[in-house]
Amino acid sequence: MAQRGLPQSKEALLQSYNKRLRDDLRSILDNFTEIIKTAKIEEDTQVARSTQSEQDFYEMNVRAANIVRAGESLTRLVSDLKQALTLSDFPWVCEAVALRAAQLHAVREDCDRRLLALRDDIATDLYELEEEFYSSRYK
Repeated sequence: MAQRGLPQSKEALLQSYNKRLRDDLRSILDNFTEIIKTAKIEEDTQVARSTQSEQDFYEMNVRAANIVRAGESLTRLVSDLKQALTLSDFPWVCEAVALRAAQLHAVREDCDRRLLALRDDIATDLYELEEEFYSSRYK
């Protein structure tokens, strides 16, 4: 990855994000797999069914909590990635601001052009109405 020309700190940050992503996804997958395994009913057990049921219930709750924790960690990771992209990519931000300013400038010019055409049309119509009114015998 170092051949991309990224600074060492950015490279380490990207590797950290990648590790967090893999760890959280592995945690979700492992816990979900274990919940499915726990849901299977075993016929031959040495423990009473009610005891086994309580133990399975507790284990499922713990594993579900682990899945939720990993999901929240992934959400934080997405937020961190967005923040890092926004804060560290100044050329992109400047380009996006300049592009948006150019778009808004074009919209303003279009609105100005349309308003001027509308003003001219209204002035022409008003002149014609005034001529009609003043030349009318009903004034």
